[in-house]
Amino acid sequence: MAERVQRLVGAAKRLPVPEGTWAIGAGLVIAGLSAYGFQIIAAKKLSDADYAALNVLWAIVFVVAPGLFQPLEQEVARALAARRARGIGGGPLVRRASRLGGILALTVIAGAAIFWRPIVNDLFNGRAGLLAGLFVAVAFYYLAYMSRGTLAGNARFGPYGLMHGTEGAVRMFFVLGLAAVGVSKVGWYGLALAVPPIIAVAVSLRGQHELLLPGPEAPYSELSGALAWLLLGSALAQLLSYASVLGVQLLASPSEKTQVAKFITALFVARIPLLLFQAIQAALLPKLSGLASEGKHDDFRVGMKRLMVIVVGLCVVGTVVATLVGPTLGAKLFPDKWDAGYRDVFLLTLAATLFIVALTVAQGLIALKAYKQAAFAWIAGIVVFVATVAAGSNLFLRNELGFVAGSGVAAILMSVFLVVRMRRGGATLEDLVEVVEHEPLEI
Repeated sequence: MAERVQRLVGAAKRLPVPEGTWAIGAGLVIAGLSAYGFQIIAAKKLSDADYAALNVLWAIVFVVAPGLFQPLEQEVARALAARRARGIGGGPLVRRASRLGGILALTVIAGAAIFWRPIVNDLFNGRAGLLAGLFVAVAFYYLAYMSRGTLAGNARFGPYGLMHGTEGAVRMFFVLGLAAVGVSKVGWYGLALAVPPIIAVAVSLRGQHELLLPGPEAPYSELSGALAWLLLGSALAQLLSYASVLGVQLLASPSEKTQVAKFITALFVARIPLLLFQAIQAALLPKLSGLASEGKHDDFRVGMKRLMVIVVGLCVVGTVVATLVGPTLGAKLFPDKWDAGYRDVFLLTLAATLFIVALTVAQGLIALKAYKQAAFAWIAGIVVFVATVAAGSNLFLRNELGFVAGSGVAAILMSVFLVVRMRRGGATLEDLVEVVEHEPLEI
């Protein structure tokens, strides 16, 4: 058995995939699984109101952090790798990006501090301790994303994957410790969400040297001439992903507040295909890289079509399976906070899988440098979500249909833009592989 495993590992390592694929993929899988472990334990230990408030914090953190800092991470990695290929030190580039990221982080923290009262009362159900968790999370995720970009740009993919895995593992140990000693104050669970990124940074950077070599000064244009559009598109994508959580919390009447936690558990079960999508992203790359190794560097259409076949197939299977087993699985995972039926799971899973399609097509647009078109499609998705929710009355159904409609419109517009853009050419298969490699979705 051990020899068979070793042969499989050896075969995987010989696949023509971009450097670091397996390390990054493993870290993302660990992080995704730990996210569900965190949710299950928190649901068991917290009241409905506390659990709902904690997940609003979760939604805000995973809208703000990836939305603002992931494009910076990707641009730092790209520009730093380009400098390294030319034998130029990237220290000034990283410091320039870090200043920009620091300004974004401080802006978010200052805005949350100014509007702390409505945030605490309307979003956190009066749990002021979660505001501290928000401040800590924004600061620590800023440092984490800057560190990831620096590691990736220096081709330190092992530590990059270690950072993802360590963050998830630390979060699990943290929340398990809270559960073991009987802690039921939601503020501690907010810190369990917020603190792990900085520990992961410390672990992954341990023993790393020559990450910030001296070199010429870096203008902001070296990061990207379209960084603003990348930031906008990334933030809106994450917002659409979690818009239903915020919508349910804000629209719930006093008598419906206890139902918010039940909607959130249904959403997390429906998002399991997103976790699977993270897990197979590493498997998508060999197929695309295989085309590149065959000399088909300019055959972008072939690569994109193969990618979409895989993604759409995953979405169809994921929606069917989740609808059939989701209610039973949800009742087992969240026995005290489950009240969703087949319709709820079907709509939420359909919405999540449509979002996957939109995200995948967006990767193609980014590879083609169609940043404005991608951002416009996400804007349209948000507008349609809001309009759909406003037209409904049932708390669950209006947010479920809003998520379906918003993700569907974004996916359709992305597809139209992609077809038009592909006819013009201008990208290689390697461009698509690079974008897919560096666009993991934050659960």
